[in-house]
Amino acid sequence: MTKRAESKYKINRRLGVNLWGRAKSPIAKREYGPGQHGQRRKQKPTDFGVQLMAKQKLKGYYGNIGEKQFRKYYEEAVRRKGDTSENLIELLERRLDAVVYRMKLAVTPFAARQFVNHGHITVNGKRVNIPSYLVKDGDQIEVKEKSKQLVAVLDAAQSGERDVPEYIEVDHRAMRGKFLRAPKLSDVPYPVQMEPNLVVEFYSR
Repeated sequence: MTKRAESKYKINRRLGVNLWGRAKSPIAKREYGPGQHGQRRKQKPTDFGVQLMAKQKLKGYYGNIGEKQFRKYYEEAVRRKGDTSENLIELLERRLDAVVYRMKLAVTPFAARQFVNHGHITVNGKRVNIPSYLVKDGDQIEVKEKSKQLVAVLDAAQSGERDVPEYIEVDHRAMRGKFLRAPKLSDVPYPVQMEPNLVVEFYSR
């Protein structure tokens, strides 16, 4: 297991939110941060602190994406026409691991990344093992035949923790689906409030 996956619940406690809306999150029991100084009184954050927190939340939600890669998403979002913050969300939601997570083929973004990495997913009939692969409108995503009976996949598909959003179509019996369209921020079912506009402000300082 990667270091990022091991520390997934530490992210929740550090940020003070239940980032993925999971009942197992320790934030449900202890709302203070991790470590011996976690219960110290919180000071009012600066503008920089608020922007940094918004960035950490968004990065953390998608499996704690590395800073270098996350900045590339921001730069691509700026380059594209339209609202930069909406473009950023679209790019993140087009990631193959994010789509697998949205399809309820994995219980967490970390599990979705690992599932893709291990070669269990095909896109339009071809095996793709790159979690950051950007899915296009109309792309067909399917679990490989040999992987369709994996317990982790079946458990995730039957989980009642979250619903599949409208911009993705899924047939859980066949373990396949389609990415219908790019979502807007308001379409994405985040369990906590995301503020990509503050992320844009952070990078454009």
